[in-house]
Amino acid sequence: MTSELTFHTASRRHLLVECADLSATMHLHHSLESAELPGVVELIPAARTVLISFDPTRTRASVLQERIRGLSHTESESGAAREVTIDVHYDGEDLAEVAQLLSVSPAEVIARHQQATWQVAFAGFAPGFGYLAGDDPLFTVPRRSSPRTRVPVGAVALAGEFTGVYPRASPGGWQLIGRTDATLWDLDRDPPALFVPGTIVTFREAERESVDAGQAGAPVETTAEKPSADDPHPSADDAPHAFEVLRPGLQLLVQDLGRPGFASMGVSNAGTADRCALSSANRIVGNAESAAGLESFGGGALLAITGTGVAAVTGAHGTITVTSTDGAVYHHRLGEPFALEDGDELDLGAAERGIRRYLAFRGGIEAESALESRSSDTLAHLGPAALESGTRVGIGDGRTAPHLVDAGAHSAQNRHLPVPGETLTMTVTLGPRQDWFTSAGIETLLDQEWTVTHESDRVGLRLDGELPLERSRTGELPSEGAVTGALQVPPNGQPVLFGPDHPLTGGYPIIASVDDTDLAAQLAPGVKLRFTTSDDHTHLSHENES
Repeated sequence: MTSELTFHTASRRHLLVECADLSATMHLHHSLESAELPGVVELIPAARTVLISFDPTRTRASVLQERIRGLSHTESESGAAREVTIDVHYDGEDLAEVAQLLSVSPAEVIARHQQATWQVAFAGFAPGFGYLAGDDPLFTVPRRSSPRTRVPVGAVALAGEFTGVYPRASPGGWQLIGRTDATLWDLDRDPPALFVPGTIVTFREAERESVDAGQAGAPVETTAEKPSADDPHPSADDAPHAFEVLRPGLQLLVQDLGRPGFASMGVSNAGTADRCALSSANRIVGNAESAAGLESFGGGALLAITGTGVAAVTGAHGTITVTSTDGAVYHHRLGEPFALEDGDELDLGAAERGIRRYLAFRGGIEAESALESRSSDTLAHLGPAALESGTRVGIGDGRTAPHLVDAGAHSAQNRHLPVPGETLTMTVTLGPRQDWFTSAGIETLLDQEWTVTHESDRVGLRLDGELPLERSRTGELPSEGAVTGALQVPPNGQPVLFGPDHPLTGGYPIIASVDDTDLAAQLAPGVKLRFTTSDDHTHLSHENES
């Protein structure tokens, strides 16, 4: 082996492999894809690392480490690489400043940007956003000192050693040198992302509004932009089984177990925040655990029911009230199935313990899917939008549900959920970047009480402690994969606990990850936390191999 690898524990089911440089990382990613190691679920390549998600029932981190040592990381990729040509209008706001930073003229920046061969190294930031590495050493460009609050869709930009194209309007700190009309993300295209790892990209001066994309030697012309998302709410006006949202509460989302397998396109798994709660609700009503249900943040949702059916509520504690058309009122218990009749109103009371309530209907919810999932990803804007008052959504035919009602599944819900002001102790796994913090910083993480702030959502929970976490290294990491439950630490030293809609990659160091992400999903603002490490968990030591 010619490259040096360092192995880091990222969680109980994630291993982070660090390489010497971007080229070695790209080779490792290709080798891992080709090897298809048993137990590996997904790979998330980044600038200097590959994050490996694995099934702990099929393999262990130590076993993967040995297998990866034995891989060949220098073999060339087989087959012709996918090639894409992008037409660019070189009129970006930062073009003159970039030229000055690189000590060349704007014309030379444009010419060399077109002459360079660019390859998609990895994806991240947003679905369809690719980090393109080039072969011209000129392009090492610092990010803007003050990021823009909105970068327009199609902006062609530079940052560090990479170039990229913004697939949608979003905040960003890259230097803008041009724009393109190419559609970077299109759910009706296969694959939806124009830029996937390994793709060779050539830029040229725009003469027409088009983009050539296809396999090497077989370009396909694409000129019209297509919708980037499915219709989130198919028509349910005539559905015999449906519900209408009379009151959504703070946030009401359609969720399932997420969309694994699309990390190469910059798409994270997302999915329900409390997997245990939604899976249990589905089992209670006889659905497959992967069926779509409702996730109610804070409770307070009120629904009008069309047709008859069976439902169940799990997750956060609170009242469950059904009012029939004749005014009769029925109260139901958490984690038990109950019948619904045509015209009933179902009221999920406010969350009293925990923060997220889950509602499953026998037959599931008939929302449109995006990338094989009905999950609403609030960061990537994939899947159904948040449900609003007046929205009507179809319910599947309960007669086709695959299982009998499992009234005993509520036993999985027998867990203590905290209320604001209460202190909860959570077990964490240190890594992958605990070495970026002083021993005092590690002690602060484990000894200090932290409070969940109101700046919390499905992307992450901001925590507040009296002392910030002290770092032994300054600056940012090259972007690398992050996991749900990670405790990422920005410059202010106050950690953010990543939720299911967290960014796929990030540049702030992650000191640890919480072991119980389902419990983390039920942390309301005001809950106090203490962290402890598991005595029976063996952490990978940082090992190098040359």
